[in-house]
Amino acid sequence: MGSHWFQLAVCALAIAYAGSRLTRLADAIGEKTGMSASWVGVLLLAAVTSLPELATGVSAVTVANEPNIAVGDVLGSTVFNLALLVVLDILHRPDTIYGRASTGHILSAGFGVILLSVVGASVLLQRTQLLPVFGSLGGYTPLLLVLYLLAMRSMFSYEQRQANARSPAGERRYEALTLRLAALQFALFAGIVTLAGTWLPIAGTRIADEMGWSRTFVGTLLVAGATSLPEVVVTLAALRLRALDMAIGGLLGSNLFDLLIIAIDDVFYTRGSLLADVSPVHAVTAFSAVMMSGAVIIGLVYRPRRRLLGTMSVVSVALLAVYLVNVYVLFVHRE
Repeated sequence: MGSHWFQLAVCALAIAYAGSRLTRLADAIGEKTGMSASWVGVLLLAAVTSLPELATGVSAVTVANEPNIAVGDVLGSTVFNLALLVVLDILHRPDTIYGRASTGHILSAGFGVILLSVVGASVLLQRTQLLPVFGSLGGYTPLLLVLYLLAMRSMFSYEQRQANARSPAGERRYEALTLRLAALQFALFAGIVTLAGTWLPIAGTRIADEMGWSRTFVGTLLVAGATSLPEVVVTLAALRLRALDMAIGGLLGSNLFDLLIIAIDDVFYTRGSLLADVSPVHAVTAFSAVMMSGAVIIGLVYRPRRRLLGTMSVVSVALLAVYLVNVYVLFVHRE
């Protein structure tokens, strides 16, 4: 087991280094292309930090034949990403993150609610044969793809309108770095994050097997936590840059990309509909993420500025409570 923990540590260190560089490079690309911090988070950082979940899911349904690991990894990553907003709220001073964040995040959080609801309902209904199937594909797969593309199109249109209303760019911080060089370096460090992030769940699963934990628990908590390490590093690096919108946009955008991965995993899962072969308890995680996304939307509209006991806003308390209940349900559940 010692070698597996060492592999886990090496991957974590590689992600920590590459993730911090990715955040600065994404900030530079945004400055040179005129993209907002929110759009940089949704488009660039979200896709890169979700690549480990993609690799893990495809591997789980093809090589390992473990659909519970694949689905648990994706849904576990969504609740984990939303729980990271609690960490952001605690670390961000002096205001709460909801008092400073762009209202545009409501769009990505709202689409997250829709996609999560589709997945949660499909987990419960797929076994009843009420949902259509297309060969080995579940009816939810094309729906998730269409909803994801609609979300990207809607957010792009929103950012374009906001860009036209924004004042001209201020101080430029990356004059010495060309757009081409920034893009090349971004691709390099994205590759490092992908390789290290892909190996993380392999080492994590081997550790879990020796501990005797259930596949649903392993997929939703351990593997999801491991593949979400890039989001942790990138989010904290963005906060150090005072790029709050980039951090939030990266987390909410990563959730959208993660849900698209379920559709991709279903394509590679040739034994039938993916969600028909997983534990119904995954619906608990999906709807936990729905409740957490709803709380985020409330926070972005209501914009609470006071902290409870000087630590976090009431919205973050709600996020943390739902996350802990979800963890408890998964821990006590046995297939």
